[in-house]
Amino acid sequence: MKTGVVKFYNEAKGFGFITEEGTGQDIFVHASGLKEQIRESDSVQFEVVDGKKGKNAVEVTVA
Repeated sequence: MKTGVVKFYNEAKGFGFITEEGTGQDIFVHASGLKEQIRESDSVQFEVVDGKKGKNAVEVTVA
């Protein structure tokens, strides 16, 4: 399980980015990967999978 902070999340469009702790890398997150609602600046835990356009965060929960 990785940890990070929600950098941006657009609830209306259903996507955003999480900045991964340790690497500073921005990971794409889609609404389908959320286990609960998130907001910008939330600390979260997540798994990373390879998507069509790069890494995607899934199983996202607020830490």
